Amino acid sequence: MNNTEDVLIGQSAYRGQNHKVTIQSVDRFRHTYMIGKTGTGKSTLYQNMAIQDINAGRGVCFVDPHGEAIDWILERIPKNRIEDVILFDPSEEDAPPALNLLEWKTETEKDFLASEAIQIFYKIFDPNSAGIIGPQFEHWMRNAALTVMSDPEGGTLTEIPRLFVDKEFEKHKRSFVTDPAVQEFWDKQMSKTADFHRSEMLNYFSSKFGRFITNRLMNGIISQKQSSFNFDDAVASEKIILINLSKGRIGDLNAQMLGLILMSKLQASIMKRAAFAEDKRPPMYLYVDEFQNLVTDAFASMLSESRKYGLAVHLTNQYIAQLPEKIRNAILGNVNTMIVFQIGARDADTLKTEMKPLEEHDLENVPIHYYYLKAAIKGEAHDPFLVNALPPTDKPAEEYSKIIKSLSHLQYGNLLLR
Repeated sequence: MNNTEDVLIGQSAYRGQNHKVTIQSVDRFRHTYMIGKTGTGKSTLYQNMAIQDINAGRGVCFVDPHGEAIDWILERIPKNRIEDVILFDPSEEDAPPALNLLEWKTETEKDFLASEAIQIFYKIFDPNSAGIIGPQFEHWMRNAALTVMSDPEGGTLTEIPRLFVDKEFEKHKRSFVTDPAVQEFWDKQMSKTADFHRSEMLNYFSSKFGRFITNRLMNGIISQKQSSFNFDDAVASEKIILINLSKGRIGDLNAQMLGLILMSKLQASIMKRAAFAEDKRPPMYLYVDEFQNLVTDAFASMLSESRKYGLAVHLTNQYIAQLPEKIRNAILGNVNTMIVFQIGARDADTLKTEMKPLEEHDLENVPIHYYYLKAAIKGEAHDPFLVNALPPTDKPAEEYSKIIKSLSHLQYGNLLLR
């Protein structure tokens, strides 16, 4: 394996000659952000980069909200990496993968995942902080999550609403609780809450879970106590994690919920690596399309420190207005490499400061399959310049996508639904 190679991203004309344009390995760990209208060539660029990482033996996680990119990558997996692929495809109705957000190993991870569970519900049901999710929901959610997670056999998101309607189940789960704050929630708060107020809150609280619990596919995926694969092991062994969240096949809301859970699980695994020696942190290259729907504020905050975790992040979306302010500031403040395909007037106005000396009309009139690249090379800032993106990487003479899908289906499919 060679983790020091640069990655080829296009070519640029200089003094009448074409020159290869690459991003050096050291700069990739300061992250890459790409923006552009649909059809300008964004997906092809990241797919080409991911295939180079895969061919070089690196660990890759590619999150695709449409499905086409995953199919494209599968067709180009080399023979020597067939067994490294973990394909997460929830649309496999006969045996979808299992995914438990609340599966944990350390107390720090336990607390982080309980907090992320709250942030996920904020992201889905109250993205603009309009008060749909509030302090009361947070309080119930945090204590309920920590309660089901106290069971040595594990706990899941789908068990949380059951705590408030099934006394025997509540009693069983509470028997494992050792946290005084959680014990107090049940003994001194819930036990003294009038039935009327408890019932009123319960309807509001449980309604946020209902659409996932009553959906057979989603319930089968998120109700299992053991996930189909372990992110810690996958990251440590430099696997190729391909996440197909095709909204057309599983629905927008289901895709977003699964994407947020997967990103939280990945982040929990990555954060543990801060305590490891550098040679115990094999690099992981993460690609996320339409990332604004799939990351919480905690992930955005991690960008400033993720070099010490050995994580190179590549994010892309269509326009700036899709990004909440905190995430937008984290992106613009922490990415080393910015790739700008053709964008609209509002985005050009927003990015003109970042892309000086370019003007708004330059950013609005980028030719299709070209982009402006702004990068700091080994910490030294350079003015943006125009790059011609490469065409899609050719398929190999023999492809193994069917074999990979079958192997992944057998190894990671949820046997309980068969």
